[in-house]
Amino acid sequence: MMAKKPPKPAPRRIFQERLKITALPLYFEGFLLVKRSEYQEYKHYWTELRGTTLFFYNDKKSTIYVDKLDIIDLTCLTEKNSTEKNCSKFTLVLPKEEVQLKTENTESGEEWRGFILTVTELSVPQNVSLLPGQVIRMHEVLEREKKRRIETERLPNTSLEKEREPIEDYVDVLNPMPACFYTVSRKEATEMLEKNPSLGNMILRPGSDSRNFSITIRQETDMPRIKHFKVMSIGKNYTIELEKPVTLPNLFSVIDYFVNETRGNLRPFIYSTEETLGQQLTTEGRREKLKENLHGASMVTQVVGAPCS
Repeated sequence: MMAKKPPKPAPRRIFQERLKITALPLYFEGFLLVKRSEYQEYKHYWTELRGTTLFFYNDKKSTIYVDKLDIIDLTCLTEKNSTEKNCSKFTLVLPKEEVQLKTENTESGEEWRGFILTVTELSVPQNVSLLPGQVIRMHEVLEREKKRRIETERLPNTSLEKEREPIEDYVDVLNPMPACFYTVSRKEATEMLEKNPSLGNMILRPGSDSRNFSITIRQETDMPRIKHFKVMSIGKNYTIELEKPVTLPNLFSVIDYFVNETRGNLRPFIYSTEETLGQQLTTEGRREKLKENLHGASMVTQVVGAPCS
């Protein structure tokens, strides 16, 4: 009898195994073709950008990286003209080497360039062609990286590889959530949008069954209107229950869908510096603030399906 193949590790298990290697926050991931100075040709890697380090894995399911690259001292990122259709090529110029990167499509190339420049220059680049939702994610990453740098400076003897973030940050790595996600009820989400219209007009929140989600939006037409949309978790995908249902691979794509379909009229609700406490509130700060303000709040017992007013 042929030996049975070992079961494929579940995604959550993979993330947990990788966390044993490094607790650096995961900012972006995807396939990259990489050519370092010692490589004869490009190598195809599943790549994670954690902090200011690129971790390379043989494939998406691998739990141990085969190579890594610290890019904190990036001198510059230069684009290269590619003769290949829909291919993006660029070079990371570092003090001791130059690393060539190639993506399978131009959109992925723009994302990689954007996230790499965001964490190394500590500013969101203006010269990348991205959708509004993608730019919002880069701003979220920027705030997390700034906070990480500050904490690292406070602990100069702590290695970046051994740095451990709060337990709740593990949840962010295992199940990354958009910045506009808040553990609030339908009523609380409505109040947040009505009291703070300048902070955004769209909130992602849990469903009453703790398995699915809902989107609450506040639209400015003749008069402000509140609407709710159910987002169903089906397998590895998420389906927005509209007249014609829309299925997307993750919750970030769900938020992007609303932003892009309304041409930016819908904006994720995110607590900002000037309009809340007068101090920088990161994803973790917003979560702690909501815990204090909403402690003891009960979840609603009904999730609205199709959009309603």
